[in-house]
Amino acid sequence: MNKNSSNTMALAPNASNKRETVCIFGTGDFGRALGHKMIQSGYPVVYGSRSTQISNLIPKDAEVLGHAEAAQKAAIIIIAIQRQHYNFLTPLAEVLRGKVLVDISNNLKLNQYPESNAEHLAQLLPGSKIVKAFNTVSAWALQSGTLDASRQVFVCGDDVEAKQMVMNIVRALGLTPLDKGSLLAAQEIENYPLQLFPMWKFPIFLSLGLTAFFFLYCVVLDIIYTYIYEKKDFSFFIAITIPNRVCPVMALILLALVYLPGIFAAIIQLYRGTKYRRFPDWLDKWMLCRKQLGLIALAFASLHAVFTLVTPLRAFASWRTGKRIISQALNNKTEPLDHTNAWLSDSYLALGILGFFFFVLLGITSLPSVSNNVNWREFRFVQSKLGYLALILCTAHTLVYGGKWFLSPSAYKWYLPNIYILSLIVPCAVLVVKFVLIFPCIDKRLTQIRQGWERNPKYSKQSNYIINKSAV
Repeated sequence: MNKNSSNTMALAPNASNKRETVCIFGTGDFGRALGHKMIQSGYPVVYGSRSTQISNLIPKDAEVLGHAEAAQKAAIIIIAIQRQHYNFLTPLAEVLRGKVLVDISNNLKLNQYPESNAEHLAQLLPGSKIVKAFNTVSAWALQSGTLDASRQVFVCGDDVEAKQMVMNIVRALGLTPLDKGSLLAAQEIENYPLQLFPMWKFPIFLSLGLTAFFFLYCVVLDIIYTYIYEKKDFSFFIAITIPNRVCPVMALILLALVYLPGIFAAIIQLYRGTKYRRFPDWLDKWMLCRKQLGLIALAFASLHAVFTLVTPLRAFASWRTGKRIISQALNNKTEPLDHTNAWLSDSYLALGILGFFFFVLLGITSLPSVSNNVNWREFRFVQSKLGYLALILCTAHTLVYGGKWFLSPSAYKWYLPNIYILSLIVPCAVLVVKFVLIFPCIDKRLTQIRQGWERNPKYSKQSNYIINKSAV
């Protein structure tokens, strides 16, 4: 009997777990999606609207009342309306006094107003507790189950207790709250949804610029030069041949640019003899977008692999092979196997395959779902040690393939070097300087600096004086 009664009590709902009622001003797409999600999470929801008529779009378990009546039923009110409609809240100032108002609005442009929408709301209703939240989550994300890319919710406000109440709601909805501090951070939070790939702008523009340059460079040397001096029309090279030359060049250069800022940072720290001084702004921004540079480089390497696989299917490749076979048949002569070229061919293919393998491994470990499951030492080993190994293999792949053109006069059309020669400048410079930095005499000092050692600490004499005086 006792056992059955205890089981019944365990299955019964706990009255203390009942959630507080939440009011939502606004029945637009986001207001309805948020209300539906709250009802699923156990929150009673009441809508404040100009029209109290029940619509099919409103969640069926929600109540729709006038603004004043709805506000009296809840301590937390979510303002799901745009800033230009805030004026209707002024007559409700007494009803809203002491209540927590959650501003979720966004603007159409960055810094559209002198102050943030949340700060403007605080000026209209000084007796209420204003909290900024939910503006970085879309209605689609709430309806589709809050995917990983949309789980983070930035929260800010001046009242700590009110902010904690909102963060509890965020957690109950299966989202992750991130406290950004006081209401002064509201404008920064409102600007987040308006930023279009902020960390991708520099890598994308750099990639587009370099791609255009190398593409035109190949067009000049492989099409225009050949047409002028050899009277041959190779304009069809634009489709596959030239892209298959540009893609590996871009992949190698961008991969080298991922590790070049680390080289600059090490040199600056060695020169300054301290790690307690900021890097130049350009270097800071460069280091922050290394992941994006690496992913774009991986995309170019993948395109190179695809272009290489389809090369034998081209009509030009079939024609060239057939021409060589017919030439040997007419001359009744078989060309012997050139073992040197066979070794070079197999070597650069093997180096390319290994380099691409480590390239893909770097890309996989940069994914948040993977990087969150490895510790810092493992992540650093993959991104640094294996990253440099991938750079060495890819550089060797290019050297073996295009090294024969370094000393060949025919490779310098119009006295311009071949594209593969240009592609080796940055990666070779990075590898040479890195090789110097790992010398024990230099690496030891760099490690000391990064552990806090300073060549000329400014506080040494003063601190020694204070210590000696306190000892007396």
